[in-house]
Amino acid sequence: MGRCHSGQDPGSGISDHVHTKTSPRPVSATRPCRRGPLNMKIPETEDLFKPARGQRSRRSTIVFVTVLIAMIVGVTLCNQLPASNSLHIGNYMVTLLGKYLTYAILAISVDLVWGYLGILSLGHAAFFALGGYAMGMHLMRQIGDRGVYGNAELPDFMVFLNWSELPWYWMGFDSFAFTALMILLIPGLLAFLFGWFAFRSRVNGVYLSIITQALTYALMLAFFRNEMGFGGNNGLTDFKDLLGFDLRSDDVRLGLFIASGVALLLVYLLCDMILRSRLGKVAVAIRDAEDRTRFIGYRVEHVKLALFTLSAMIAGLAGALYVPQVGIINPGEFAPLNSIEVVVWVAIGGRGTLFGAVLGALGVNYAKTWFTGAYPEAWLFALGLLFVVVTLLLPRGIAGRLLRKSSLQAGS
Repeated sequence: MGRCHSGQDPGSGISDHVHTKTSPRPVSATRPCRRGPLNMKIPETEDLFKPARGQRSRRSTIVFVTVLIAMIVGVTLCNQLPASNSLHIGNYMVTLLGKYLTYAILAISVDLVWGYLGILSLGHAAFFALGGYAMGMHLMRQIGDRGVYGNAELPDFMVFLNWSELPWYWMGFDSFAFTALMILLIPGLLAFLFGWFAFRSRVNGVYLSIITQALTYALMLAFFRNEMGFGGNNGLTDFKDLLGFDLRSDDVRLGLFIASGVALLLVYLLCDMILRSRLGKVAVAIRDAEDRTRFIGYRVEHVKLALFTLSAMIAGLAGALYVPQVGIINPGEFAPLNSIEVVVWVAIGGRGTLFGAVLGALGVNYAKTWFTGAYPEAWLFALGLLFVVVTLLLPRGIAGRLLRKSSLQAGS
């Protein structure tokens, strides 16, 4: 690692006050310095930490973007073929693939904080569900007087529970623009408040994971209560329209699939850009050596808070795209098991790679669909076995194996 051209070790400033100064270690390179805490000279960020992502990562990004665009275009074209054509992809499969893409967005949000920041969050299902509920509230407001009870002002479940007026926190959700804002702000605000207290208190490791799991469990219990005004155990369902288009139409289902694919592409590129920046390099430094990163002058809590909040907003976006495709949102989406499953996707795909999270989400959920159809009682055993095998044989996940193989081929 490069040193300041003064020849002084970056960590020697404090020891000089309490110990006899020793000869500095040999200087490997000279770099411009800036002043840090206690007036120490320290190199710029690029010299302190190796870049988190290099040329190999750029190639993987190009490949990922190309494959994703090809998949979106291919599925769209195959869906338009006649049903008699062997290449035809039915509307059920289009909806299923659209749901998988929303899971991939959720997996990226977890990989952003776990793979690059070292925060194992077991509560991202809460942010996913909050985004889904925000979209569900908008879709419920679009039903109008077409509900079972014909009440244009109140959703059916509120009429059934003898509510007399719409709660204040439902106000504004008849507007799509307001809803889109809330899809990002509600999960983001919750993550910001949680992170503000957790990171300033320097809660780390398993303790932070347990707290995030407790958060999503508490929200699940709250949303199960009818008096909360979110449909209780049944949740929100029986959606009709989105932006004036019938959600049951084939074209709308295809449009939601395309929207999910475009959202995945944009989220991936956004995260990739952030991780290539100085912020991304500092995040990796925090993951690998948090105390040292704090010692040289970086506000570790601010970096954690920024990326944790961003990841929650991404999870909320995934939930919002998920709800109109499956047609329901209920408190079960808050279940801690859902958060654990997302972590399993990322671990199997390969954390700290972004595209590995996508591979894990798509692969595991496809396997889940097949197993639950053919051998429903065997799925959990298969998932556990898959996780153990990958952990033992592929500790860096599928993506890590692919990158290693690519690196060896390039070296030869």
